[in-house]
This record gives sequence, C-alpha cells and structure tokens, in this order.
Amino acid sequence: MNGTEDLGWLDSPSALDHCVERLKAVKALGMDAGIDFHGRVHKPMAKQLARALEPHRPMFIEEPLLSEHIDGIKALSQQTSIPIALGERLHSRWDVRPFLEAGAVDVLQPDISHCGGISEMCRIAAMAEAYDVALAPHCPLGPIALAANIQIAASTPNHVIQEMSLGIHYNVGGQDLTSYTHNPEVWNVNGGYINLMTGPGLGIEIDEEQVRRLSKNAKAWMSPGFIGPGGEIREW
Repeated sequence: MNGTEDLGWLDSPSALDHCVERLKAVKALGMDAGIDFHGRVHKPMAKQLARALEPHRPMFIEEPLLSEHIDGIKALSQQTSIPIALGERLHSRWDVRPFLEAGAVDVLQPDISHCGGISEMCRIAAMAEAYDVALAPHCPLGPIALAANIQIAASTPNHVIQEMSLGIHYNVGGQDLTSYTHNPEVWNVNGGYINLMTGPGLGIEIDEEQVRRLSKNAKAWMSPGFIGPGGEIREW
C-alpha cells in the first residue's frame, strides 16, 4: 500500500501519522502489508517514518529513498529491522549489484520490462539468491509482462511474491489485466495463488484484434513529477 503523499525535505512529523494509522487498521484485520514510500519521502522524514512503522511490523518498506541514494538506503537499512525492498528503478544486473554488495536490500523488485526481459531477470534472480535476497518482481503492467514473470517464479527458489495489476487503480478506461487476451481465466486467484499456465509459450493467448483497435490514437503515458508548493521540483 502507498505510504504517503509527496512530502517536503523536512515536513511536520504529523504528516506521517496517517500512514501509521492505515497500517494499524490493516493489521487489525489480520492482514500484512508492505509500505511503498515511492521515493516520495526524503531522508529526514524517511528515518522518522521507518521508526514509526517498526512497532507495527510491516512486511517491508519499499523505496524508502530514491535509488540514486544508495548510501542513504544502506544507512537506513542499518537503523531499522524492517526489510528494505526496491528495484523497479534499476535497469540491469549492473544497477542491482551495488545494492546487493552493500547489503542495502532485502527484497529485490526488478521490472522485467525495464531490465531487458526474461534472460536478464534470470541473471538478476540468481544474483539475488547468491546474496540471500528475496525476489518480488515489480509488474503493474499487462498480461505479457506478468506471464513472463510467472516463468521466472516457477523456476526461482527465492521468488516470494508476485505483484499483479488485477483491479489496481492504474487501470482506468475499462481495461484490466484480464483484457487483451482470449484466456483471462489464467489470472484467477485462489487463496492468494494462481495456477501455473499450461498453454504453449508464455501460456496466454493474445487478442490481437483488440490490441490493434485500442492502440489507435493512443497517447504515450508520461510519468508525473512532484512539484512542491514553492514550485520546486521534488522528483521528476
């Protein structure tokens, strides 16, 4: 779940309270949660938020700082018992390696569409296993990317959980993970699990006519930035 909205470099500590209360509410329901900082929290606030969350035992905190701040992430990992997760902004095993060598990450979250496909993901998974780091691939995407990740999951011992976009708030305009294919039933979830696909290739059947129709006049998506109240660029 999302941690916070965009925060200033130094903000009121009260801006962190809502995140803590939401985690407490989820835990009261008997569920676990990972808290995604999304790199929106700068170091002075990230230290405070990690400390405030720690008594409530989240599964992990994700991207507590942006990935260019490897020294800050390493320092934070030494200050908290909460596992540190990151990886969606890393694009190859060479980007991943410094975090593994620094002992700064406990749960690695590479994105198969960012890092060069299945072969590179296999290399990253093997590196993570060598450093005793869990693999939890990032994938808020469509059925092809997810099906490729499932191939990794089926053959990787340190693969622990798989993100999927079914019903996620990103999916607007009527399209979801179950769109674009003729066999959406492969994503049926039972008890937190899906069955391994048994069809040829990646195990999904692409509805090519639907893809071509919906891609007409489509506009490229641009990642939004965060602009502070003074007009300053906080992240772009």
